[in-house]
Amino acid sequence: MVVFTVVFGVVLGLCILGTALLRWNEVKYSKKGLPPGTMGWPLFGETTEFLKQGPSFMKKQRARYGVFFKSHILGCPTIVSMDPEINRYILMNEAKGLVPGYPQSMLDILGKCNIAAVHGSTHKNMRGALLSLISPSMIRHQLLPKIDEFMRSHTRSWENKVIDIQEKTKEMALLSALKQIGTESSSISQAFIPEFFKLVLGTFSLPINLPSTNYHQGLQARKNIVHMLRELIEEKRASLQTQNDMLGLLMNGEENKYRLSDEQIIDLIITILYSGYETVSTTSMMAVKYLHDHPKVLDELRKEHFAIRKRKNPEDPLDYNDYKSMLFTRAVIFETSRLATIVNGVLRKTTQEMKLNGYVIPKGWRIYVYTREINYDPCLYPEPLTFNPWRWLDKNLETQNNFFIFGGGTRQCPGKELGIAEISTFLHYYVTKYRWEEVGGKLVKFPRVESPNGLHIRVSAY
Repeated sequence: MVVFTVVFGVVLGLCILGTALLRWNEVKYSKKGLPPGTMGWPLFGETTEFLKQGPSFMKKQRARYGVFFKSHILGCPTIVSMDPEINRYILMNEAKGLVPGYPQSMLDILGKCNIAAVHGSTHKNMRGALLSLISPSMIRHQLLPKIDEFMRSHTRSWENKVIDIQEKTKEMALLSALKQIGTESSSISQAFIPEFFKLVLGTFSLPINLPSTNYHQGLQARKNIVHMLRELIEEKRASLQTQNDMLGLLMNGEENKYRLSDEQIIDLIITILYSGYETVSTTSMMAVKYLHDHPKVLDELRKEHFAIRKRKNPEDPLDYNDYKSMLFTRAVIFETSRLATIVNGVLRKTTQEMKLNGYVIPKGWRIYVYTREINYDPCLYPEPLTFNPWRWLDKNLETQNNFFIFGGGTRQCPGKELGIAEISTFLHYYVTKYRWEEVGGKLVKFPRVESPNGLHIRVSAY
């Protein structure tokens, strides 16, 4: 009886303490003029519920509070917006009291000069430097030949094997990007890969700097990667050869009007690798998954790519005109990105107190432009849960106001076309050479699209 009384007292005490902490946190963020919502626990907020429940958490909050509500996620008080018109306004009006608001762990690990962290004239300069590296002319003459050579080689040995397509596409995205940056003559690639994977995991963690945390390991991985890139820069400076890769062009002060410092160059290279890695690898994996599940789409895609091969000799590489003719391939990529929702939304932060949607948003709060639900809006996409690439052959869909698959406004993904070119080239060599069947693997679609234990497929010759 005594033991029961003690246990009951402890449980009751914890309940009272928990209720008090929740109430205290609500009072703390009860400033007049804020939108409705809940703030969860002190410090942690509702991050656990957000990460575990994902879209269902968002739908529950939307049902209670509408399309514009407050929360406390990823370490910061946050306004969540699911309204397409408000989202468009936020993305198109960065200069009016809004700047990028990415989680602290991401900013720390990607570097203070990364393009997502800077704004104003610095952002304009960094973005200009980036666009000079991935312009249509650069893709046509410099990048596509390298991508073609790499994809042909990367997919060559898959026949009659069971492979983890998630692992293969991750390697593909990173190694292809390293080739474009200019690591062919360096030993960096193999040492770089494990450090880069740690860096990526660190950006998706709470900023708790203890030895066992992903955040701590991500910070350490960043130090190692910065050291490797500095050595690569010195190696290229000492070389007398012409450098036509991304890193070489950034270092060439005579030709590059943006004249970035070494610190800016390194952070820009890390940003290029990071942003392209996640989207290219995951979209490629999910395209393989959806094509397997939809034979009619696969047949249509094969028609397009075999028509290209008929115009060429067996060993001829793809050229820019081939890439631009891949209209159905582009549609498959867009539909994959929409249905899988590779990117759930973007974050902004207020630099001053501002009014938005009739509410007062305090300075320093984040605004989560949550675009996931737009991808499943039946008014925009009839039968939204159906994989239907043909819908994208209507070019108006790509230019409509609520098209946020690649971001929006001045922060729309600058590497959009380069990423599409990489995935298109991969699909070309994959679907013209192979058949495949699934062996096993469970998919998780929030907070990242991934297969925790791998997505295994058995590959055979076509």
